[in-house]
Amino acid sequence: MGERLELDTLAAFWRRSWGAPPPTDYGAVLARSLAYVIARDGDRLVGFVNVAWDGGIHAFILDTAVDPDYRRRGIATELVRRAVETARQQGVHWLHVDFELRLEGFYRACGFAPTSAGLMRLAP
Repeated sequence: MGERLELDTLAAFWRRSWGAPPPTDYGAVLARSLAYVIARDGDRLVGFVNVAWDGGIHAFILDTAVDPDYRRRGIATELVRRAVETARQQGVHWLHVDFELRLEGFYRACGFAPTSAGLMRLAP
């Protein structure tokens, strides 16, 4: 955090981590976010998490990813820990995260509790 992230670097990382290009104009997404946290190995971006927010007391963990060559080393856990601390320092009261069922154990280990929520898909 605090380090400027070049969008070309993020796009290359996104392709390695997600197998697809980032959403169009992800720079605009980051400009509206509370913060983002990254991990590097030298100059190589190896981890990323975005902390989006509503401008008030709610923030959202989004796009947590680790380069496939660096997974299973605790990087994602540390990224989320730092994202939580950043949100706390910024006065956020509630930190939300949505995740696939297979990631429930990871997010529980990071301190998140299950909740009931609603979700509506608007695009295919």
